[in-house]
Amino acid sequence: MTETASALWINSVFAGFDASVTTAVHQLYDIGGGFFTPFFEFVSILGKGGAFLIVLSLLLAFHKPTRRFGTAMCLGLLLGALVTNCCLKVLIARARPYTDESSIYYQFWQLVGMHTESDKSFPSGHTTAAFGACTPVFLIGKKRVSWTALLFGVLMGIARIYLCVHYPSDVLAGFLVGTLAGCTAVIIAAKLPGKWYDLDFIKRKKGAHECSD
Repeated sequence: MTETASALWINSVFAGFDASVTTAVHQLYDIGGGFFTPFFEFVSILGKGGAFLIVLSLLLAFHKPTRRFGTAMCLGLLLGALVTNCCLKVLIARARPYTDESSIYYQFWQLVGMHTESDKSFPSGHTTAAFGACTPVFLIGKKRVSWTALLFGVLMGIARIYLCVHYPSDVLAGFLVGTLAGCTAVIIAAKLPGKWYDLDFIKRKKGAHECSD
């Protein structure tokens, strides 16, 4: 498959970084004898198509006490998807690491289950979504607890490298795009009309139910 000039440049510049980090992450496979594989598969599934994060953010946005979190998460996911899936993946069109059968990535990929993806590799959409949704939670919430949201993003990035469906540089780019999207989302969410945050959908439904009785 012919790669774009941008993809070839990234492959060249980050070759050493990608190989070193991937090899280090795959020490987990050697240490655990495959024990970590189901865990990272589960983490990866939570980021599939952003479905879990989208549903979670919508539920939080629907509930008045958590609407600020949910609104910012929705915006972060949207902005991250626009930049990553609609722009960068299409323009750069970097092939997945497992497509090179002569590489260490292919060997690792065979060990951990040979998971495949249909789109391009750069940046990591899973990592973008994770940080696009979790960065607002970290920024808006109380830091003693909200830092755990970022842990999810970190685990997502490690999972994508472990499963060899992404290069570490893909994950790094996803982290940067997702974090920027999340920060932008917090700014936008803060400027939305107060009426949006004052709406009480549950109360309205209860009122309608009482009237019908």
